[in-house]
Amino acid sequence: MQRTYADRADAGCALAAALESHRGERDTIVLGLPRGGVPVAFEIASRLELPLDVLVVRKLGLPSQPELAMGAIASGGALVRNEEVVRYLGGRDDAFEAVRAKEQRELERRERDYRGDGHPSICAIESAFS
Repeated sequence: MQRTYADRADAGCALAAALESHRGERDTIVLGLPRGGVPVAFEIASRLELPLDVLVVRKLGLPSQPELAMGAIASGGALVRNEEVVRYLGGRDDAFEAVRAKEQRELERRERDYRGDGHPSICAIESAFS
């Protein structure tokens, strides 16, 4: 049975109820992906009395076709390359690196926007890629 939610906060409340057994667990962090996942994660963290962190992810689009992902980067230095799509660059690693560098700057800007002076929860970032 599929349920419809009023908004992301409503969905987060429903998910928090399903995760009630994790309330206050010392080794648990709620991790939200901006933008849409953060309101869901916020409700879960608030209701279950758990810390909240964000995992910022950026798509690396082809220069000539930005919607086609040749890879992605994320908080904590994660990098994924889609070698099948990268081949369209014809061996031009400089083009890949230019897109990666631009998106890295945007990723860091967004992390500052979300965290301010706060530091990422290292264990949250590491566990996301384990």
